[in-house]
Amino acid sequence: MAIDNATAVFEFLLIGISNYPEWKVTFFTLVLITYLSTLLGNGLIIFLIYFDPHLHTPMYFFLTNLSFLDLCYGTASMPQALVHCFSTHPYLSYPQCLTQMSVLLVLATAECLLLAVMAYDRKVAISNPLRYSVIMNGPVCVWLAATSWGASLVLTAMLVLSLQLHFCEANIINHFVCEILSLLKLACSDTSLNELMILTTGIFTLFLPFGLVLLSYVQIATTVLRIRSAQGKLKAFSTCGSHLTVVTIFYGATISMYMKPHSKSSPDQNKFISVFYGALTPMLNPLIYSLRNKDVRGAMRKVMAKRT
Repeated sequence: MAIDNATAVFEFLLIGISNYPEWKVTFFTLVLITYLSTLLGNGLIIFLIYFDPHLHTPMYFFLTNLSFLDLCYGTASMPQALVHCFSTHPYLSYPQCLTQMSVLLVLATAECLLLAVMAYDRKVAISNPLRYSVIMNGPVCVWLAATSWGASLVLTAMLVLSLQLHFCEANIINHFVCEILSLLKLACSDTSLNELMILTTGIFTLFLPFGLVLLSYVQIATTVLRIRSAQGKLKAFSTCGSHLTVVTIFYGATISMYMKPHSKSSPDQNKFISVFYGALTPMLNPLIYSLRNKDVRGAMRKVMAKRT
């Protein structure tokens, strides 16, 4: 990623909520509550899975990875948004901006891939229950999780290193964080190739995993429809209901934000969609899994019983 040496921009001003001063206190309060809930909820999920032997299964191994991702994503964005809310100097240096953008891209990409892996895990559990423990053994689960993390690092590195952006005098980012589409808007050079690269990378990080998720659920639905008992069908659907809810929220927000030309999108629209994606989604995931999952609720009751 390059900066024009003649008119170099060494730091960026993040507007955040400053163009809506009447909402500053409300925004700060909501984001603070959301961030603390994200830390508490995802931390609790990791704690319960780690200490309860009954949750040492592939499904909960991947859920631990998802909760850790959500913790990292929230921490990479929300504390800065809180600090800048009332800061008189809401600037980030160019290296800080580039680092934050890269970290957020890595985490978002890893979550896309991990959700596809979790869908495959549910497909195997429902379609091949007798061979589930053989197919989804320990080494396979570790390899799938490591591949999700590794591929996200490689894809993000390819995207960031290929972005040759030249910035002139403009340094105002109408966003809460350093985000790639917002940086494209500031570039004074032609960004058509960069947009093409983002679209190409998006195919591998969004549409390909999303396609794998859909394929897994088509196979799950096919298997469930062959189950004769209503109780069996309900049990099969309940094992993947939480994941399906998370997938819908995650991909809905991500695709609406990244898979449309930045010239046709409203800055404020993208900004607040990113808040939903970056703040609410990590907070909602543990709620969805704990409320809809009897195993997690059972582990929580055990912990509470021991404390009393």
